[in-house]
Amino acid sequence: MKRGITVLLSVSVLAAVGYFTASKWAIRHETVRFYDPSRGNRLVEVDLAVRRDKDMQAEAGMIKLPVAVLNHGNTVKFTEYSFLANVFAARGYLAVSIQHDLPTDAPMVTKVGELYVGRLPQIQRGVANIKFAIEQMRQVRPNADYDHLTVVGHSMGGDITMYFAKQYPEEVRKVVTLDNLRVPFVTDGKFKILSFRSNDPKFKADPGVVPDEEICEKEGITVVKTDFQHNDMRDTGPDDAKESIQAMLDKFLADSDASSAISPVKSKTPLLDPGPVAPFAPVGKSAPPVKPLTH
Repeated sequence: MKRGITVLLSVSVLAAVGYFTASKWAIRHETVRFYDPSRGNRLVEVDLAVRRDKDMQAEAGMIKLPVAVLNHGNTVKFTEYSFLANVFAARGYLAVSIQHDLPTDAPMVTKVGELYVGRLPQIQRGVANIKFAIEQMRQVRPNADYDHLTVVGHSMGGDITMYFAKQYPEEVRKVVTLDNLRVPFVTDGKFKILSFRSNDPKFKADPGVVPDEEICEKEGITVVKTDFQHNDMRDTGPDDAKESIQAMLDKFLADSDASSAISPVKSKTPLLDPGPVAPFAPVGKSAPPVKPLTH
């Protein structure tokens, strides 16, 4: 039975942090440039992260790599989410981080009262970038599974992620968002969803974006309430925030990939100590978020 539970995030994750730190040497990053002729040769840059041993096996035709597509926040670079890309790469994924906006693009103008506060054109551009980048990746890296994507995004990138999942649900295996604020969650239970939520007074999700606990429970949606700020959820954020997100993301991938027909390589991440709160404890309305441990 599918389950989705609102959970609290604690950060006793030193064992997992040690694993990710030790594995960095085995992960290769590469930037590739594509040009979309259908949009005036628009530049679409992607950063690839992949484990060297799995990359060699894929190049030899021995395996197909599962694919994760990462989408950055507004005004943030596609290279500023390596802490997430490295989790996917460590688990045997090909992580594809896409640059969505260019210096030549018109500035985004938000308009209260319009759909997604007037951000729909930028969201649709992001979806077009994903579709184009994936088709190009099929040519340059054919030994990967581009038909069952894990889509990931922070803030505006999370909205692009959720909108892509709405438009192309048959192409999606899993969805991971970090504080998406505008596009409502997909709630039909077709794929697992993990979403990290900040405790930031300046960044609040629009009404109806995050489902209530009953819907989450029914449709396999896991909402992780953190005590972090919205802008903590990228490479420039504090280590405790990144390490906590890495640990919970790795556990989510371990649990969901274990029952998948197309499983990536099993990592050697030890079981996590969730700290003072069990990682899957239901949360009542009056329960405050657990503050992260300080270093």
